[in-house]
Amino acid sequence: MHTRALAVLALRNLRRHSRRTVLTGSAMVVGGAVLVFSFTLDDGSHEQWIDSGVRLGTGHVTVERPEYRMSRRIDDRLTADVHRAAEQALESPEIASRVVATSARLSISGLASSAEGARPTRIVAVDPIAEADFGTFDDRLVEGRYLEPGDELAACVGDGLAASLQLDVGSRFVVQAQDTEREIAGQLLRVVGIFRSGVPAVDGAMIHIPLDTAADWLGSAADVTNVAVVLADSGATGRVAEHLERALAAPITTGDARVMGWRESDPALAAAITIDAFGNYVIHGFLFVIIAVGIVNTVLMSVMHRHREFGVLQALGLTPRQTAAIVLIEGLTLCTVSGLAGVGLGLAGMWYFFGDGLDMSAVMGEMTFSGAVVDPVIVPLFLPWRIGQITGFILCIGIASSIYPAWRAARIDVTEAMKFDR
Repeated sequence: MHTRALAVLALRNLRRHSRRTVLTGSAMVVGGAVLVFSFTLDDGSHEQWIDSGVRLGTGHVTVERPEYRMSRRIDDRLTADVHRAAEQALESPEIASRVVATSARLSISGLASSAEGARPTRIVAVDPIAEADFGTFDDRLVEGRYLEPGDELAACVGDGLAASLQLDVGSRFVVQAQDTEREIAGQLLRVVGIFRSGVPAVDGAMIHIPLDTAADWLGSAADVTNVAVVLADSGATGRVAEHLERALAAPITTGDARVMGWRESDPALAAAITIDAFGNYVIHGFLFVIIAVGIVNTVLMSVMHRHREFGVLQALGLTPRQTAAIVLIEGLTLCTVSGLAGVGLGLAGMWYFFGDGLDMSAVMGEMTFSGAVVDPVIVPLFLPWRIGQITGFILCIGIASSIYPAWRAARIDVTEAMKFDR
């Protein structure tokens, strides 16, 4: 009964000073909407950065030998048995719904040469169908076509490498690399397509060839250097990696395989996203400190102008703790209601106006991030835990900004308060 009476008194005070309540609440509404706007776009952009990076690199999850990460040699490749075991594990009903695409690759360093000269290159042997689902090179062709099943001695090259070696669609060139017998082997290839990823380091050195061609040329049979996996969302990385670790426990124990998430396989991308997220937290922390100071000022001024009222209430039997509770309930109610309204308004606005994406091409153009081209159309990402985090943050601001005014209200001297109407 006491709690209900205190809540009624607090709500009446908010209603009596409606103008002050509306002005203060408006700041929280705007703050909540800004938080939703910023964090949903930020989360959406991070997911796009991750997706662009992993499709160009080793996927959300990759399986490879422990030594391959440093050596990048064909000697440190996965055996055909490990390759098959990884693909079977990815077809398990437990994680199959989370897997978007897989690509088994044989990636080695080599030398490409033509009549115009020679250039160091990165040769990636792929399954054409699987790689078309996994990567983006088939969508970034500037000439010709991407690899197709049945292609022999075909190659798809970056436009930077093609320019330096004077290659066009239909041109022939030679690549050399170490084979499985540790001998230098050469292979004649014909250009069927030229791509432009937008990343100079990739366009100036990358060559895609069919896995069958690499198997015949290097003697690798069904061996690959890594099995890469793209998932529906990066949040499933841990679960899929754990499933693969259980399925490949035997080769992992013997040192023949290793399972890595994208944060481990691409630490530069992970660090860049962490720094960007931290900056976002800092900016919004400052924003809400300013809002909190405004709330403290409003509630404190309310307390200072109601000395006589609180003095009368305490003279009638209200304890200092109950007086503080009234002020605390006022501040918390104001922040909670207006904060939730701001979150709801932000969600509705983002969903209605930007649900299909916010085109930032006029501001960003074609931007590269940690070695990957980023799509300028940012699609907001609505994560339940993020909405809960925003709501919890607003509630904490409401509590924190009401503590000092409540403490001041509890220290009111009844005798002094009854003398003057302040």
